[in-house]
Amino acid sequence: MNDGKAPDRETELKWALARMQALCSRREYCSADIRRKLLHLRDHPLLPEEAEQILAELVKEKYLDDARYAGAFARDKAALTAWGMAKIRYALRAKGISDEDITRALESIEPERSEERLRKLLASRWRGLSGDPKAKQKLLRLGLSRGYGYDEVLNQLETICQITEP
Repeated sequence: MNDGKAPDRETELKWALARMQALCSRREYCSADIRRKLLHLRDHPLLPEEAEQILAELVKEKYLDDARYAGAFARDKAALTAWGMAKIRYALRAKGISDEDITRALESIEPERSEERLRKLLASRWRGLSGDPKAKQKLLRLGLSRGYGYDEVLNQLETICQITEP
């Protein structure tokens, strides 16, 4: 029965922990994402030290693992959105993931599959740009914007252009 009093702080912390456990059990999150959520809860935002306490509990209980998040993020971005290593590295750094975890995550991406995704991306765009005098420049920018290295993009472009030009 509610007597009109606000819940005590311990109850609010338990609620916040349970809420974050539920979120983390549905999909991977990094510490920075959960910290931001805890500090900006709509009804009962937590103090920074309370958020850190809950984060520590989530890590201890294996709900939260930045290395696991980095691996899943890298594999998903490489496979589903055809991002290159540079873009993935930059995005993970922006999330506050350690360089060690980023390196391990990038090692989980197969270089051959990454090259194949880049080749398919550039080949499909090449067909759509037929007759455009700046097609190669546009494709180079596309590859670079997706986080692939200059040499990688250039090699794939040369291969694609040789195949389709007489």
